[in-house]
Amino acid sequence: MTVTMTSLTPIKIGEKAPDFTLKDQVGNAVSLSSFLGKQNVVLVFYPLSFTSVCAVQMPGYSKERQRFEDHDAQVLGISVDSSAVHKAFAESVGVEFPLLADFYPHGAVAMAYGVFREEGFAERSTFVIDKRGIVRYAELHEFGRVPDRAKTIEALSGLD
Repeated sequence: MTVTMTSLTPIKIGEKAPDFTLKDQVGNAVSLSSFLGKQNVVLVFYPLSFTSVCAVQMPGYSKERQRFEDHDAQVLGISVDSSAVHKAFAESVGVEFPLLADFYPHGAVAMAYGVFREEGFAERSTFVIDKRGIVRYAELHEFGRVPDRAKTIEALSGLD
């Protein structure tokens, strides 16, 4: 059975974002709560490293790093791949922000955000979380297309 985007129930705008702590591509523990009061967070769930769309999508955030910094935002990528896979992927495609391993328990953070597919990976989706930990933007993206980063940056423009 194939899960469609409409069968997923992502967390909603205005809700408190579920906290998590995951390892990044170099083994550092990264917690969402560590950004509270400091930075907005752009949380980007992507299906799997080394797939055609992800290999274009994820480095695009690095290329526009200054635009995110202008809005006091930290981009965090999350997939079910391991930290070792994330490290190889980041080096291969030029990703310069944390890629977090939702590896074990498998997909737990994607489940908490309502974007885990029964095929075993996260739906391509983006959440903007403000400095208070509140979801201010949430979008599920068409699976086979690179998301429009301009929409994410526009969502950040209204935050302090």
